[in-house]
Amino acid sequence: MYRSHNCGELNLKNIGQNIQLSGWVQRVRNLGGMSFIDLRDRYGITQLAFNEEWSAELVDSARKCGREYVIQIEGEVIERSSKNAALATGEIEIKVSDLKVLNAAKTPPFTIEDETDGGEELRMKYRYLDLRRTPVRNNLLLRNRVNLEVRNYLSKEGFIDVETPFLIKSTPEGARDFVVPSRMNEGQFYALPQSPQTFKQLLMISGIDKYFQIVKCFRDEDLRADRQPEFTQIDCEMSFVEREDILNTFEGLLKHLLKTVVNVDIENIPRMTYDEAMETYGSDKPDIRFGMTFNELNELTQNMGFGIFDNAELVVGINVEGCANYSRKQLDALVNFVKKPQVGATGLIWCKYNEDGSLKSSVDKFYSQENTKAWADKMGAKPGDLMLIMAGGKDKTRKALNDLRLHLAEELGLRDPKVFAPLWVLDFPLLEWDEEGNRWHAMHHPFTSPYPKDLALIDTDPGGIRANAYDLVLNGNEIGGGSIRIHDKELQKKMFTLLGFSDEEAKKQFGFLMDAFEYGAPPHGGVAFGFDRLVALLGGKESIRDFIAFPKNNSGRDLMIDAPSTISNEQLIELALESTANENA
Repeated sequence: MYRSHNCGELNLKNIGQNIQLSGWVQRVRNLGGMSFIDLRDRYGITQLAFNEEWSAELVDSARKCGREYVIQIEGEVIERSSKNAALATGEIEIKVSDLKVLNAAKTPPFTIEDETDGGEELRMKYRYLDLRRTPVRNNLLLRNRVNLEVRNYLSKEGFIDVETPFLIKSTPEGARDFVVPSRMNEGQFYALPQSPQTFKQLLMISGIDKYFQIVKCFRDEDLRADRQPEFTQIDCEMSFVEREDILNTFEGLLKHLLKTVVNVDIENIPRMTYDEAMETYGSDKPDIRFGMTFNELNELTQNMGFGIFDNAELVVGINVEGCANYSRKQLDALVNFVKKPQVGATGLIWCKYNEDGSLKSSVDKFYSQENTKAWADKMGAKPGDLMLIMAGGKDKTRKALNDLRLHLAEELGLRDPKVFAPLWVLDFPLLEWDEEGNRWHAMHHPFTSPYPKDLALIDTDPGGIRANAYDLVLNGNEIGGGSIRIHDKELQKKMFTLLGFSDEEAKKQFGFLMDAFEYGAPPHGGVAFGFDRLVALLGGKESIRDFIAFPKNNSGRDLMIDAPSTISNEQLIELALESTANENA
């Protein structure tokens, strides 16, 4: 037996017991004739005591142990003279009677402590060492807990966990596919699924009326902190439902997770249309933990001789409470922020509502105190507040002001990760026009049903059709999205036509689904949650990497195993990729 207990469970109740522990050496401390080892496993740390009065040989053995040595000890649990309240085992230590080195270790390339000296790239290269650190390990424990709670909730609601294939057919919609050559079908390729969308619809046709799966998905797209080429979804679908049934079911799931995982009670999840979200926050995934809502000012600012406002499609501002005392240096920093290429604005107008009731703006040459007071009234500003205004094209200006709003919220400490503010966003446009391709694209995917009241517009005004779709937003992050699906073959054919598919192309890509619709497809709908992002937010972070055991970097590389990598010419030839093999020769 390597261990009778783990390193996090012993306490004063175990005094006098003879026990065995195994784990990694966190550190060795030598004090005269005594030595101490902090022994670590996944459960915690226990102090081991060695004394020359007990055994000089054991003291010598302890002093030969280095960091991360794997050891096994036997000994008696005794009370510590100097207790450590920061440790669960801080009231006891082990009087060691036997020590065995199970495996020696090289000095690790970074310190394996809660606060490490290792940079991100180095820690990703040695991820198996990084996972020994308590914060990273706790992130995986959180992920496991969320996984279990999702399964518990959905199972109680009658959902069935069904696995769907990983080797599927490539489709032209959405992000780029990862493709896999088929050795047995020369010149043909599988694709890795971007989602199990068509399979879960087929499961509805099969009569599995409540499906879920916690599933890996793959997208060959540009990466950032909250994206990975492979990611995990909570994928769900239900039959014989309307939108309200979906919203209620998965509101329940989120409330359950917030209560069981972070002990937060949420009574109601507000709902907002896509148009309202864009007009009020400049984003379809607004962070509603704080104010600074948008106020359109065209009527109060235009035709007064200030060209930037006069020529703008939209003049819009936010009120930043209590910031009228911003210095010129701070205001210039905000102007420089919005001019960054990532934001893309040309400038920013500010107006201070001073404590004495006077107003001072960067455009006083064009606007009187009466004018700026009207701005303040429209924006709900009071003495001590700062108004920030931007102008230009609607979409670009709203996006830039949203970036500024979030930037200010970070600076002012308004985005508390321990506060959770979920929101449903509804009534998205069904289609968006691609100027470059001169065609419509599905804003979600081509299987999304039009809003029932808008079906009449499908031939006359497709751009005006709303989707019977919904996104669930948490703290400014989209954590889930879905829709009621098309279940009628003729409507699905019309949708494919709108998206520029010929009948032949639609049949080639999705003929299997269209054929299935002819055998009695029930009304159905579903949702998919970004599991990695959801776990990260519940853990108080927005970056998902530390909540994935073995993540990729921004270039999509696994630095630990050095993937992707080349393969041998023999493999290329076997896969009928001879041209690549010849280039490598």
